[in-house]
Amino acid sequence: MRTTITVALLICTFISFGFYPIDGYERSRIVRLLDIQERIDKGEKYTRIPTGAYASINDIKLNLTDIASKNMDDILTEDAEFAKKINRLFPGNGYSAAVLDITNPDSLKYAAFRENVGYQPGSVGKIAVLNALFTELEKIYPDDFEARIALLCNKRVSSGIWGVGDHHTIPIYDPKKKTLVKRQVIASDEFTLFEWADHMVSVSNNGAASVCYREAMLMSAFGKDYARLSEEDAKKYFEETRRDSLTLYANRVVNDPLRKLGITEDDWRLGGVFTNGPDKYVGRMGGSTGSPKGLMKWLVQLEQGKVIDSSSSLEMKRLLYSTDRRIRYAQSKKLDSARVYFKSGSFYSCDKSKPGHCGEYAGNKFNYMNSVITVEHPNGKKYIVCLMTNVLSKNSGTAHMYLASQIDDAITKE
Repeated sequence: MRTTITVALLICTFISFGFYPIDGYERSRIVRLLDIQERIDKGEKYTRIPTGAYASINDIKLNLTDIASKNMDDILTEDAEFAKKINRLFPGNGYSAAVLDITNPDSLKYAAFRENVGYQPGSVGKIAVLNALFTELEKIYPDDFEARIALLCNKRVSSGIWGVGDHHTIPIYDPKKKTLVKRQVIASDEFTLFEWADHMVSVSNNGAASVCYREAMLMSAFGKDYARLSEEDAKKYFEETRRDSLTLYANRVVNDPLRKLGITEDDWRLGGVFTNGPDKYVGRMGGSTGSPKGLMKWLVQLEQGKVIDSSSSLEMKRLLYSTDRRIRYAQSKKLDSARVYFKSGSFYSCDKSKPGHCGEYAGNKFNYMNSVITVEHPNGKKYIVCLMTNVLSKNSGTAHMYLASQIDDAITKE
């Protein structure tokens, strides 16, 4: 087994010094990145991402490691003057936010607006799955981060019923034919763990999130034997284990790592997988909720290198950086030249008996839209924003984008 891991490391080790995620293929073997890299190498203009998305991998660092021991309560204490400037930007009910200026780690500035109000986190909850995946990797290889990366690169798993049923498409690149197609996940799709994680984060695919959730459960259940676990034995595990036991186990696998970080159940919890196919095996438990403060606690500790360990924190930050494109909050032109580490999520519902317009991302029953982002400007200005909204009958994507510009001005034009 050790020989296998060593060989895998030779395949996956990062050997280039260009741009990330453009040359991220050399490190991760995420095949969609090869398409972008080859286009750039041929001199083609790639406009799907702005200039800020072409940072060197060596430039992606954790910002708060020098204050890793600083207490969270001290960090998230409002700066009165900063809070006054930031909070006046929010319209009122239906909005909640937490904003932290981390430009100077020795003089952090925090502003909070209804920061403890809970919202259905939608796809922002996929960060909890990412956290669970890296938590279980650390348990398997506690003293060998390179072995964790090797497992992500080389362990291939199929979708099965877990990955189907989501309207979000995934990019599939064929290196031999030099063709890229975008389509929904099908049951026979097989990708590496790294690719499934990328599909979960970069294009927010629900099926990929459920697959990653499943693999985190299997890692937890099989430990060091997971690397050799066959798909037949994995399926047998779910078929032969009681559904109520699997439901409880799933809940613990994804939520216990959050509790370890001091993020309470009311701060942030995930109630189940993101697709309906696995319902035959795993039920939902406790519902999903998130608050700006709870999400901020995770992002701050990521920057401190405390989410599992510094290497895991950095790798998760890289995955949040290599988004397929910038949408909603991150689409603000003010952020084009900045490095952003971003996840957005939405969840809405229509009720014909209720007044008001209702449509896609514009529910009149509930209409959650959430954005979490770390922004790093070339001039050194850095900050974190967790924004959660529930504004009925209106697609809040544009509102998030405009608010992003206002918050950026308030922080960068001091």
